[in-house]
Amino acid sequence: MSEIHPIIARPEVTRRILRRFKLHASHKLGQNFLIDPEIVDEIARISEIEPGESILEIGAGIGTLTQGLLESGGSVTAIEIDKKLIPVLDETLNGYENFRLIHGDVLKLDLREIMQNQSFKVISNLPYYITTPILLALLEQKLPITKIVAMVQREVAERMIAIPNPKNPKIYGALSVAVQFFTEPRIVLEVPPGSFLPPPEVDSRVVVCDVRKSPPVEILSEQKFFQIVRASFSQRRKTILNSLIAAGFDRVSAEKNFAEIGIDPTRRGETFSLDEFAKISNAF
Repeated sequence: MSEIHPIIARPEVTRRILRRFKLHASHKLGQNFLIDPEIVDEIARISEIEPGESILEIGAGIGTLTQGLLESGGSVTAIEIDKKLIPVLDETLNGYENFRLIHGDVLKLDLREIMQNQSFKVISNLPYYITTPILLALLEQKLPITKIVAMVQREVAERMIAIPNPKNPKIYGALSVAVQFFTEPRIVLEVPPGSFLPPPEVDSRVVVCDVRKSPPVEILSEQKFFQIVRASFSQRRKTILNSLIAAGFDRVSAEKNFAEIGIDPTRRGETFSLDEFAKISNAF
């Protein structure tokens, strides 16, 4: 870091790094470089990092947030898919003994093995073009994650914490159910477009998801629960009964199950709470 200012999040430093390595933000990879040191510091504070605590960062970029996590004492494993950024990170984060860099696609890597099957936190400015698949992969793999602190597009953040709302039914969906089934999510920070270079066309939010030790509802089969949830939101204009039939469930059995638990099968998926989805999946 001999020729680069140690605080990467400063706008002038970010610009110097981009010029030095002849970098341009990749729209395809959803790259927008954070240039607000206060946001970096706040994310590190919110994350409550203990000295030596294992941290997984997805999409390290040029090391902006990574540096803040390292300075907070975390032992950071960063995954970066863009091979052009590997030599950049080797330079900008040179000298941090608590840093490990892995080049690859987070959706194709064995994260349990990478993190040595030890508990860890995920703290990331997630690539907006692939936020939902990453979140679902992290949750569904049953990894030993204790907390997820993710900067995401505002609309995604709202979906993560959404509950059934007849006034705005499109926000609540399968992502809402999954995130709330596995974690307790809350929006903790607003990040305006001006905090990035180049400024994105959307607002961002930081969401903290404390991973639950056990689900908030009692279910007989997690596989059946999410099969019902996915089917219910697959075609929003359909009733839950028709959605389940389209997904391969038997009409007669389905109608019987709904009658036994006293739930109207003509309702749409976005009207059901986690507790109701649990009742439906248990009946099936």
